[in-house]
Amino acid sequence: MHLFSRQIGSGPIVVVLHGGPGASHDYLLPQYDLLAKGRTLFYYDQRGGGQSPVSRDTPVGWREHVADLEEIRGELGQERLTLCGYSWGGLLAVLYFLEHSDRVERLALVSPASITAEYRQQFEKEFARRMQAPEITRARDALRASGLRERDTHAYQRRAFELSVAGYFRDFHDAQHLTPFRVVARTQDEVWKSLGDYDLRPRIRETVAQSSIPHSLVLHGSYDPIPMAGSQALATLLGAPLVELPVGHCPHVEATEDFVRALDDFLPSI
Repeated sequence: MHLFSRQIGSGPIVVVLHGGPGASHDYLLPQYDLLAKGRTLFYYDQRGGGQSPVSRDTPVGWREHVADLEEIRGELGQERLTLCGYSWGGLLAVLYFLEHSDRVERLALVSPASITAEYRQQFEKEFARRMQAPEITRARDALRASGLRERDTHAYQRRAFELSVAGYFRDFHDAQHLTPFRVVARTQDEVWKSLGDYDLRPRIRETVAQSSIPHSLVLHGSYDPIPMAGSQALATLLGAPLVELPVGHCPHVEATEDFVRALDDFLPSI
């Protein structure tokens, strides 16, 4: 299977894992590229998303995503990987660590998806609540009444996208700075289905006890609809510092300089 990839920079390799599941690396740009100073960023579109489409009978569960990442490690010729995972990509990085603990050098987990199904359910409820906030509802009503769809289809679609992700942000107006993307629903559904009623905490404890712990960092926004408690638990289990920024789910958009500073200090460089 061919997975679309993109590299930028020079120096130690950092594999960047996008969110979704079923999205693509594009929406991490241009902000993540600011980390490509003194290091190489290796992006790829995970199977079933972006420029890595698959047929409907191709499995796209979490095990396949982990296997793809292990294959990429081999292709890059890396004995151990430094992973920078955002949102679902953060959870994918943890899953890879649990399956291949001896192949992980560093873990940078940015706004990671929750490590238990219970925390994930809390996120879904909170996101739905935020999407019904009066200011977002008014903005949606104004868009529908504006006639923009007929006048400028592209501008309408852009605005509709911003409002579809508004609940992720501390200030939903910041959504205008997020690069638009789409999620392939089948991929997203199959990944969560494959995880079932999951709780990774026992496996993380067991893996950490039996192997060398990778140098890790967890970054989470105070206003992220994904529960902070999940990232606190993850950081504790990994013995990692937890960097808390006063943002929602998209620190690379909402606090770009602070995001770059935190990651730049942690990731390997020349």
